[in-house]
Amino acid sequence: MKYFETKKARIEIIPMIDIMFFLLVFFIMVTLRMIPADGINSHLPTSSTAQALPPPQVTIVVDAQGQIHLGGLALTPQQLTQVLKNKPDPSHLQVILAGDRHTSLQLLMKVMDACRQAGVTRIGLAAQQQTGS
Repeated sequence: MKYFETKKARIEIIPMIDIMFFLLVFFIMVTLRMIPADGINSHLPTSSTAQALPPPQVTIVVDAQGQIHLGGLALTPQQLTQVLKNKPDPSHLQVILAGDRHTSLQLLMKVMDACRQAGVTRIGLAAQQQTGS
């Protein structure tokens, strides 16, 4: 009598694999959102006319101590010029210069000159939108 035969139990692992992949993707996405885009913390100056721009191709950070950072590396203006010259087609490269609010204007001009010596013509300054009146 087949009706009373016991069937061997099977554990289906396909749904469990689907759940594990979903959890893996979820934790990867959450972890990526926790990593900051740039590792240099700077206090940008404020401007009442600041505008949101598309993400730049290169962001150069000048901190309060006057160090120039590009991609986590501290550079001199001469090294910055060499790095930018090695980029493909520097004349069409979009560079955003994020200087700390306590950085001297002279240092920002040195960084802009280093960018121009590399052939970069599209340089923008980063600022935060001014709050209040």
